[in-house]
Amino acid sequence: MPTMRLTKRAVDNLQPGEKPFIAYDADLKGFGVRVLPSGVKSWVAEYRPGVGRSISKKRMTIGSVTTLTADEARNAARDILASVRLGSDPLGDRASERQSISVSSLIDQFLSDHVESKRKPKTVELYRHVLDTHVRTALGRRKAVEVTKANVAKLHHGLRDRPYLANRVVAVVGSMYSWAGKRGIVPEGVNPASKVEKFREDRRERFLTVEELERLGAAIREAETIGIEWTVDETRPTAKHASKPENRRVIFSPHVAAAFRLLLFTGARLREILNLQWKWVDLERGLLLLPDSKSGRKAIVLSAPAVKILTDLPRVGDYVIAGERPDKPRSDLKRPWAAIQRQAGLDGVRLHDLRHTYASVGAGSGLGLPVIGKLLGHTQASTTQRYAHLDNDPLKRAADTIGATIATAIGEGMASGRVVAIKREAP
Repeated sequence: MPTMRLTKRAVDNLQPGEKPFIAYDADLKGFGVRVLPSGVKSWVAEYRPGVGRSISKKRMTIGSVTTLTADEARNAARDILASVRLGSDPLGDRASERQSISVSSLIDQFLSDHVESKRKPKTVELYRHVLDTHVRTALGRRKAVEVTKANVAKLHHGLRDRPYLANRVVAVVGSMYSWAGKRGIVPEGVNPASKVEKFREDRRERFLTVEELERLGAAIREAETIGIEWTVDETRPTAKHASKPENRRVIFSPHVAAAFRLLLFTGARLREILNLQWKWVDLERGLLLLPDSKSGRKAIVLSAPAVKILTDLPRVGDYVIAGERPDKPRSDLKRPWAAIQRQAGLDGVRLHDLRHTYASVGAGSGLGLPVIGKLLGHTQASTTQRYAHLDNDPLKRAADTIGATIATAIGEGMASGRVVAIKREAP
């Protein structure tokens, strides 16, 4: 075992042998560099956690020579060896800490140190919901290293009536343990979500029929004019304090109504519409130039009905769909959509199904899947993708065709533009 002044040049000159070996520093006893036959080199600190040669030495890895300089590693080793002289056992303390962390604490670290800093807001929201609502509730008090594959499989099976959610739970737990292993919070390779068999997921492709589009259009117009009546549970004690039936109507703002129409006329995702800012709207060219989306930078081609909606919409603050605060986007459309659903008789229809409807109308009009894929932003990113919005004539015609068809179906047909009638099926 050679002894030398460990500098960058000295370490670089160390050649791997047939077996691992450690070169020790001549100045700091216990500090060295381990060289593996593969050529990998790591800084180490050796010490005895006690007095007397009867106590076995312990070797603690400080880090790789590729990430720590010799001086940085020497200072770290000096701190480790100083703590040993004061009676500490750093390697034992690390193992003890690793054994004691709970799943709840691991969730907190994973969310704050990894998810929130590296994932998009929508992904953060999904991870937090999955971990807080399901994983923390079921496994939060357990030690992280004690969670078994059987525990995760039981949690997964308990959500069998919601296969998509059940599979997301397993995926998120797997991601969390993989991250914890790389950070040394749990032993690397320990992952209780590994090989848990997932449920088969049936992709839901729900789209509205012509009759349903008509009912939806009527419900939106009623909501923004005379309002939609809200129901009162007459059996509840507080029902006697409710407004009179003739006063139980809620009128939707023009921005809420516009949000629903834009989802229909653009095929955009909900968050793309709610987060849309006026500075990204190019009415002259008929484009929404989104700097970021689920698929990255994106240009949405506007149909003539969509342009009219945006042209007529009052501008209140930075966001197209104005919320309670002009400097903040609206958080969701859950309550308004629930009322519209009820009024239009569209039980079980999700807002995302409006996107499916947009695509289905285009496919039914014979526009071709490549064109529809471009309109929805499904194409793979490439070097020339940033210029796609400059060559939008075919897409513009396609967007106008879809927009005019939907506008006719919901009773908002326009004087100009080509309208393709949707054929009704015989009853």
